[in-house]
Amino acid sequence: MVFVGIDVSKQRLDVNVRPSGEEWSVDNDAKGHKQLVEKLAGLTPELVVLEATGGYQAAVAAELAVGGLAVAVVNPRQVRDFAKATGKLAKTDAIDAAVLAHFAEAVRPEPRPMPDELTLEIQALVVRRRQLVDMRVAETNRLETCRVVQVRRNIQKVINMLNRQIGKVDDDIDTTIRNSPVWREREDLLSSVKGVGSTTARTLLSQLPELGRLNRREIAALVGVAPFNHDSGKRRGQRKIRGGRSEVRSVLYMATVTAIRHNPQIRPVYERLVAAGKKPKVALIACLRKLLTILNAMMRSNQHWRLDAPKTA
Repeated sequence: MVFVGIDVSKQRLDVNVRPSGEEWSVDNDAKGHKQLVEKLAGLTPELVVLEATGGYQAAVAAELAVGGLAVAVVNPRQVRDFAKATGKLAKTDAIDAAVLAHFAEAVRPEPRPMPDELTLEIQALVVRRRQLVDMRVAETNRLETCRVVQVRRNIQKVINMLNRQIGKVDDDIDTTIRNSPVWREREDLLSSVKGVGSTTARTLLSQLPELGRLNRREIAALVGVAPFNHDSGKRRGQRKIRGGRSEVRSVLYMATVTAIRHNPQIRPVYERLVAAGKKPKVALIACLRKLLTILNAMMRSNQHWRLDAPKTA
């Protein structure tokens, strides 16, 4: 079987094929993507693996998927840890491509369906909204500590401008979703849960397309709220969460804070855990995982929220 690793940079794609060891590079543009797809189609690889590189991989991953190739976009940290474990300490584009091909052959990450054009559009808008909100938070913090009148006026002008831009992006998201009955239905479904607002629903739909397709353990691990054991011999270490999609976890955290006050399915869980001696933060993360499980089950069954929520699997 043939496995392919592609190291993605802004200007170039470095390709490595296992087990033949063949390697080449093409430009990271439309012409290079076409050449790559044509050549890989002749090799009929079992799997093509790329790293997530700040968006530079999106276009080539989409082209490969359209070309009928199985593509997996993986976390760079996983690949770097794999490289260290196999003794590959040096780092060049060619070496990284070879490591990715080896990773594809040894680990066999599961290919995920590529998002469609509408999903990519909404995803970009949601990401931009989050960036603007982060900038507004930073400017608001500066305003609170600044005592120079002229500087305070300047900061306030920037905050006002950011408020207008956030409002414009919200309008763009609303318009895009309203023009898509499928997206509108999915957002309404998720927003039916007490504690889940439009921002949380839109982030989940754009940043977590696997919602409803995986079981509760897999979706929790993907988001990064599944606790991992840390045991050795007779020692039993503290279980901790790690990894996952931080942007999804952030919005779910805020939704859970609301849910433990107003959601009759989540509030009793939080109260029971705190009464049993769990730290509030630990109890809140457990409730976040419970909320994610409910949302996952709702998407799978295509049912709106109710007190007797669908069974979670």
